[in-house]
Amino acid sequence: DSDHVLLTDRGRTATLFKVSDQKPLGCWSVKHGQMITCPVVCNFETHEYIAVHDDKVLRIWGDEDVNLDKVFKATLSADVYRIHSLPHGEPLVLFKGGGVRTLDVLLEAPQQEIENFISDEVIKWSEAFLEGQEPILIFATEKDGDYFIYIQKFKLNILHKYKLEQQESSNPLSFTAYIKNQIITLLCLYSDDSIYKVLIPLQQHSEEEEQILSKSLLLKLSVSGSVLKGTSFAVLDKDHVAVLGSLTAFGEESKECLTIWNTKFQTLQTSKELPLGTSGQLWCYGEKFFFTHGKVLTVIIYKCETSSLAAAVGKLKDSQTSDVSFLNWNTLSEEELVVSLQSQQSVTPKSESKMTLRSRRSSVAKVPPDTLTVGQLLLDIKDSASAVVEEGLKQLLSKAQMPDVQATIGCVIPALINRCKTDPMFYPQNFLVQLIQKRELSYSLCPDLMAVALEKKDMHLLQLCLQRFPDIPEEITYACLKLFLSISDDYLERTDVNLDSIICYIDIESNNKGVKNEIVENGFNTELEEDSCDTTFTKETLLKNDGEFCPVGPQKAALLNAVLHSAYSETFLLPHLKDLPAQQAVLFLRYLHYLYVKCSEKINTTLPGVLSPTINQIMDWMCLLLDAHFTVMVMLPEAKGLLSSLHKFVRAQVRFYSELNKIEGSLQELQRLKLQKDSQAYSIEVLELI
Repeated sequence: DSDHVLLTDRGRTATLFKVSDQKPLGCWSVKHGQMITCPVVCNFETHEYIAVHDDKVLRIWGDEDVNLDKVFKATLSADVYRIHSLPHGEPLVLFKGGGVRTLDVLLEAPQQEIENFISDEVIKWSEAFLEGQEPILIFATEKDGDYFIYIQKFKLNILHKYKLEQQESSNPLSFTAYIKNQIITLLCLYSDDSIYKVLIPLQQHSEEEEQILSKSLLLKLSVSGSVLKGTSFAVLDKDHVAVLGSLTAFGEESKECLTIWNTKFQTLQTSKELPLGTSGQLWCYGEKFFFTHGKVLTVIIYKCETSSLAAAVGKLKDSQTSDVSFLNWNTLSEEELVVSLQSQQSVTPKSESKMTLRSRRSSVAKVPPDTLTVGQLLLDIKDSASAVVEEGLKQLLSKAQMPDVQATIGCVIPALINRCKTDPMFYPQNFLVQLIQKRELSYSLCPDLMAVALEKKDMHLLQLCLQRFPDIPEEITYACLKLFLSISDDYLERTDVNLDSIICYIDIESNNKGVKNEIVENGFNTELEEDSCDTTFTKETLLKNDGEFCPVGPQKAALLNAVLHSAYSETFLLPHLKDLPAQQAVLFLRYLHYLYVKCSEKINTTLPGVLSPTINQIMDWMCLLLDAHFTVMVMLPEAKGLLSSLHKFVRAQVRFYSELNKIEGSLQELQRLKLQKDSQAYSIEVLELI
């Protein structure tokens, strides 16, 4: 769906990712020696996953399954080419011989005979659609340089075969298709750097056994002497296609790029270089691109609006005369990118002025403040004075009902961050803070923001990001924790940090020491537990380790609370925590111990304040920290007193709750008796607890 991706590796594994969190939710692999031979899909009807390994072995499992060797298995009678999953319908299984079955029919008799329509042909591509309520399957095959198109209609059980018109000295490399008004539009990317269009009507009455499909040139992938050697492509709308491939100019080394082309005006809208390389595959779903870049799955948001000649020519002019295109891909982050193809239905004086602004940057400053566009602001951010940029940013924040606000912010923040990287004197901290406070942002929308804040040691911004971003990678969370622990309390006193999470339980005026509340602790008594450890400590050590006083200043405590509030996966955080210096690990554990004691003083084990850490968060982080540094903690002399104090406190808690458990039955009985008896206005009752 729009937030989940199932990625199949060439080999043994399939991984389910949550896009907004940038985290894997599950990973499954087949045994050594086995190989997944077609992409894993999700059955929308049952919410189960379907895979085929070694061509014939079908596996079906759910989210809760871990070992694929123990899930449902069926061995089929023929080799599977691909499984296509459709919303509101059974998955379709396409066999290498051209036979097709729905999954439910196939599972009734897995060893049923599958017909072979294309014994000498090899399937190169396939896709499935729903036209009304009817599933339709289309696939392309190749034999001796000839290409054939098959269309399978399931309701009528009809298979149409067509032959693709031959192209001299070039072959199709990739296909894509869509259905509209009972017509299949098939697009073919050829090796002569062109995209051709083929129209196939679904209503066929001809009795011809094999019709020839003629094609028309849709787009030539060349501009200004550069040629794109495409590997895969996707249709964005009726006027735009995205092509992944290598852009080659005469005398220059080829560069792998993601490009967007306007098919209506035959222009290259924009391109983005991908220096780490890709697998050559491009997917498009829900206004997002998906492709592998290096060793990561990259997700790029795009937005297409109605194309116009003014916009197309303006963008082309920019790409020839300036290193900044109107879409400004040079300043956007790799993880999330907004492509805003501007809409102008006709060339009006307004659109002419916009084209002038894009080509003559000196005129940008003369635009009236109320007409500043996002494109002009991006040009300002690149190299204008800080005062000009700040004025533009103020206008942006003042537009409360701005359309596509997330897309606009997705353009502006990466541009600001790139300016911060290239210009050390430029850092619009107030704007960034206001933006995070006013908008529902995420780490994935501005992935380099926290890296710049870490470099600038901007504690306030980091605190806000940790509290508000739901998808911060564990590596960044660890970097924030390490920075907070390493900076002195004296330095932090001079910084702007929100103290709302600690102000109710740490006395800021008492030299950074905790307020001792006169509340009976839940079963903990220092005197009763004093003899529970053979090790002898000085009075100073005991005061330092017993959790009575806060071991850090209020600013550092508030920052550490923000770290505790941040979401994480134990699997990915633990390796980073092992790199935390021993002294910082001890200090952090001491603070967690302090919080644990404070929580235990309260009847409801809840700390007061806004965004204060919960008892579960505190306990989880304590366990995680001890797992990461257990050996170091045991061997470190200054940690022995802390571990002993923790041990005593936890044991006291266990004893207390054990005693409560003993009288739980009696307390329940008292409650039952109270409900049964209708007491008068005044009565005295003596109940014996046995």
